Amino acid sequence: MTIRNAAGVVDINYWKGTLNPQPTVNWYLKRIDDAVNSVKTQTDGAPVTLLAHSAGGWLSRVYLLSKGTTGIDRLVTIGSPHSPPPQEAKVMDQTRGILTYVEQNCPGRFHSSIEYVTVAGKYIEGAGLRDQGASIAQKIVGAGYQQVCGNARVWGDGIIPIEAAHLHGADQVTLDGVYHSPLGAVVAVDGKTGRPWYGSPEVLPKWIHHISDTNESDSIVEVGNTLPPNL
Repeated sequence: MTIRNAAGVVDINYWKGTLNPQPTVNWYLKRIDDAVNSVKTQTDGAPVTLLAHSAGGWLSRVYLLSKGTTGIDRLVTIGSPHSPPPQEAKVMDQTRGILTYVEQNCPGRFHSSIEYVTVAGKYIEGAGLRDQGASIAQKIVGAGYQQVCGNARVWGDGIIPIEAAHLHGADQVTLDGVYHSPLGAVVAVDGKTGRPWYGSPEVLPKWIHHISDTNESDSIVEVGNTLPPNL
């Protein structure tokens, strides 16, 4: 995956911050398409839910824009960055322009025929590097938040700020005390997760019903590398 993504570096638009998703992520879009078509075949055409974590969220939006929504009735994203930083923030879009392209070409709940659900975590508040009284962790996280949304002093899941994780027009779910990934999500002696993430046993019931709350026959295609197993 790293080698394939590195191919975009030779594109002048990478350095200008005006990179388009195609052909840069065509290989990933094909993987999503193969998975969707496989599920449709296995389930005799049952409605498909795209369940996406982190970058899988904007990749799913690119997929829907390029391939359409036939057979898909829902997109659920968890901890996904959906918007580029504002121009006035003067920071580089970490996708080198792809998020800007997505925001311009399929903003918010772009496809009215499907349901959008965005899930964000409220784990730690970021801080500026010179903010007195802030912890080192808050300053480190804040530097990351600033690269994503242009503001260090916001709440998020430790990687993605809440404001970047939600889409206009989507059903928005914000979960207190939830981290971005399973990294460090050790099980404490009381059986609960030391640093709970979206896939922790005690967190899943807070958002999992959005996958099939309206149609229990939905099939699920997972887009992302760290989704909780056995959904």
